[in-house]
Amino acid sequence: MKYFFLSEGWEVGRVWELGGLWNEVAWRRKPQIEQMTVCIWENNEKLWLYRVEEAVLMVEVKPTSMAATATPNNAIGQVVLKRLISGDQAIDILSGTSFPT
Repeated sequence: MKYFFLSEGWEVGRVWELGGLWNEVAWRRKPQIEQMTVCIWENNEKLWLYRVEEAVLMVEVKPTSMAATATPNNAIGQVVLKRLISGDQAIDILSGTSFPT
């Protein structure tokens, strides 16, 4: 499994696998992406831990429509590609040892 942290008010958009964008027809399913019940606080921001299957290489994240409406000057049009981390890296972050850059 791979992991990433996502700010509250953001959601997963497109997903990439080894062959490019995730193709639900070819895979016959959506990618397995699960929000865990664990979060951390960083710079007054709540970051939720997500778990994804090994086949996922990268995810696009974007503000939810509610978040974009609440802060239109900061959030509209923002899209970020998230780097995935290992389970060991996630544990280090949760224990306060390090944070991804």
